[in-house]
Amino acid sequence: MNIRTIAEKCGCSTATVSKALNGAEDVSRETAERVRRIASELGYLPNAAARSMRTSRSYCFGVLYQDAGTGGLSHSFFSGILNAFRDRSAELGYDIFFISDRLGQRKLSCVEHARYRSCDGVFIPNDAYESFDIQGLAASGIPLVTVDYSFEGCGSVLSDNLRGMADLVRYIYGCGHRRIAFIYGDDTTVTRVRVHSFRQICQELGLELPAEYLVQGSYCRPAASEEATRRLLALENRPTCILYPDDLAYIGGRNEIYRQGLRIPEDISCAGYDGIEFSQMLLPRLTTVQQNAGLIGFSAADELVRAVEQGKDYVPRQIIIPGRVLPGETVRRVGPPE
Repeated sequence: MNIRTIAEKCGCSTATVSKALNGAEDVSRETAERVRRIASELGYLPNAAARSMRTSRSYCFGVLYQDAGTGGLSHSFFSGILNAFRDRSAELGYDIFFISDRLGQRKLSCVEHARYRSCDGVFIPNDAYESFDIQGLAASGIPLVTVDYSFEGCGSVLSDNLRGMADLVRYIYGCGHRRIAFIYGDDTTVTRVRVHSFRQICQELGLELPAEYLVQGSYCRPAASEEATRRLLALENRPTCILYPDDLAYIGGRNEIYRQGLRIPEDISCAGYDGIEFSQMLLPRLTTVQQNAGLIGFSAADELVRAVEQGKDYVPRQIIIPGRVLPGETVRRVGPPE
């Protein structure tokens, strides 16, 4: 199947068919739609190499995902982002590949790998943005879209962690809790935003916040949350509710609570963050903030295509995606709602 066959079927020139398939503006909308419809009916697919030569694009996005102990591609939140990004990119005519630091036995930087593959743009959904390699990629001029971090001149999609944390604390406060502790994650931009929001909303609600109620843990590491929970339960004036850095980290706290013969939520209330699927399969169901991973990935693909197609006219955007509190069953009501 080639352009000549489509031209004969449409009754127009091969030049018109080529322009219609490539979105040229000097072909009427009716003609372009008829050409694309007939091409689809005939099963036509353009040659990728020829298409790249014509347009000076590879129609391929690089994905840089560096696992820093967050569960890798098996983590439900990040896999949800990546699946949505892949599907939306495909809808818009782009393939994806993963950028690594090696090509066979040769070590490459992120920039070198992206340029070797001639990718049109790069998507980074993880939080290792302060690494030298990623900083170099952001300064390379290759279109870039990030999640929960912003580089000058690059697009970003931000989960609304400020509001998500505030909404979660307000919900727990409304259930009557006044002693709320927070086990926070590794030192990242997301963590700083959540800790700031936690402090701010506690002050706004008039809650006392002892220094020992803020304990560092780690994302997706139940062992770290287990130890942090042990410290909180040993306090003389222990909290009535503990917030965990994410749903997976909550498992460590849950294990420690049960190990001490306590019950959730009768003796101690708990809440997580992310809203991944398994959190709603636990008994009792976890109270958490559900981040919209699908919309984050979808929006990132749209923004990266916009960056590529607008070129020098591109003005980066920060797209904020709201989450929502899932009430669950792990926060006990200890008084009338406020």
